[in-house]
Amino acid sequence: MSQSLVHDLLIILTAGLVAGLVCRWLRASVLIGYLIVGAIVGREVLNLVSDQEHQLEQFAEVGVFLLLFSIGLEFSIDDLKRLGSKLFVGGMVQMTLVAAPVAMLLTWMQLSWQSAVLIASAVAFSSTVLTFKALSEWGQFEQPHGQRAIGILLFQDAALVPLLLLVPLLTGGADQVSPVQYAILAATSLVFVTVVIALRWILARWLIPMFAKYRSPDLVILFTLVSLGGVTLAAYSVGLPPAVGSFAAGLIFNGNRWTKQIDALVLPFRETFAAVFFVCLGLIFNPVLFLTEPLFMIASLAAVIAIKAIAATIALKLTGLSFKCAFGMGIGLAHVGEFAFVLVLLGLESGVIDESVYQRVVAIAVGSLVLTPPLMKIGLRWTQTGEHNEPSEPQSAYQITAGKRAAVIGAGPIGRRMASQLETFGNDVCLVDLSPINLQLFAQEGFRTVAGDATDLQILRAAAIGDATTIVVCVPHDEIAIRIVRSIQKLNRAGNLIVRCRYQSSAKKMKSLGANCVVSEEAEASIALVRALSALDAQQPGI
Repeated sequence: MSQSLVHDLLIILTAGLVAGLVCRWLRASVLIGYLIVGAIVGREVLNLVSDQEHQLEQFAEVGVFLLLFSIGLEFSIDDLKRLGSKLFVGGMVQMTLVAAPVAMLLTWMQLSWQSAVLIASAVAFSSTVLTFKALSEWGQFEQPHGQRAIGILLFQDAALVPLLLLVPLLTGGADQVSPVQYAILAATSLVFVTVVIALRWILARWLIPMFAKYRSPDLVILFTLVSLGGVTLAAYSVGLPPAVGSFAAGLIFNGNRWTKQIDALVLPFRETFAAVFFVCLGLIFNPVLFLTEPLFMIASLAAVIAIKAIAATIALKLTGLSFKCAFGMGIGLAHVGEFAFVLVLLGLESGVIDESVYQRVVAIAVGSLVLTPPLMKIGLRWTQTGEHNEPSEPQSAYQITAGKRAAVIGAGPIGRRMASQLETFGNDVCLVDLSPINLQLFAQEGFRTVAGDATDLQILRAAAIGDATTIVVCVPHDEIAIRIVRSIQKLNRAGNLIVRCRYQSSAKKMKSLGANCVVSEEAEASIALVRALSALDAQQPGI
């Protein structure tokens, strides 16, 4: 590892840390912060990171692989089987409805048909990584619209392979790609899928029981990383995108007792490399274009978002969602994904597009990514208002556990004791906390966990609060606890609600909102102090 690479990587990690702190303070999306800070430290502004040898791209790719691995871990195989044909149709319709009008517009703008086809194909991609992170943070991944959106995005990821083979055709090298190669690719993909299914069965039947005997997190994480690297390398070796291999590795580990533990163990690596990935995306962004060509760039960005939102809405409607849910999720998919950068870079290197066009496409793509979190937040409100129109779907076996259900909000020391006690009483316990780091240890122990703001109804729904017979709120701030109690009462008035509060003055308010039992730290501390004083007085009369 060269000294320049260490320097650039340290700059990127530091910039990501600063962006994360600022975004948390402003309560803004961290992903937006990563992209913006990447543009600031890049060549066009401060020029703190040059990366002339493109070594940082390797670290960025690791972030993509780990995030796609996590998608595979959490994606339901049963849902994928049930929705397979719909997702194929939805993915095909979405990409076609984006690529066709974009290609026509670019041709009208006097670009060559080769450039128009390549750029239109690139713009058709949306970001699996960004969408997955946003849906997970807001507790929407397991919802019908979240599952369908991820399914369409996975179809797009698989479509990268034939589109990469399209580039030689656009450069005039038609003899380099023959129908036989496409047939070989299809056969290879089928064999790869068969091998993944076989490995998933072998893992659950023999390998997991063998490693479980050692009870060693070190062995678990090493075996997971080796498996992830091996499957990713195997996919690359047979001509498939490495990203497809990463997702396949997640599917191999999906649906067994290791799933949540592995996801929790991979979390620190995943978040670190994800920060590198999004900051690196910001590095190639040239914000000056929006100052020198404001009308063209803003109009192009608006057109891309509108076309992609309409296309995604139609595609999601075809998968069985109501119009409101389809439109809401369609807004969340109205951006240009990371694989678009792969295609346009290949087009630049092959001479299909020139440098100026490349810079404009990258600027529009990054601009759409910056706008994605607020657009998705708006869109998810539509999915919430339209969810009563959605067809009912059985939840995956991973979500449903027989017996009583309980929830603990606040994963601190008190929350840990409450969760353990509830589990001892035979409850299926879900822990909710704002920080995924706080939940990591619980996930390793097999608890269900949901990361997010417990005042948000969508987060509470993801934690199945409406089905819980016992709910314990043990956050350390009374104002937040009161807001959480209000939200819980909108979803569940029948369950037993126990609340921790700090001050006695807050207890009356919480009881009036519907709490069955309120434990005041102030009152309990007073009782404990009086007992201690009484015991001391009994030992030494006259004190």
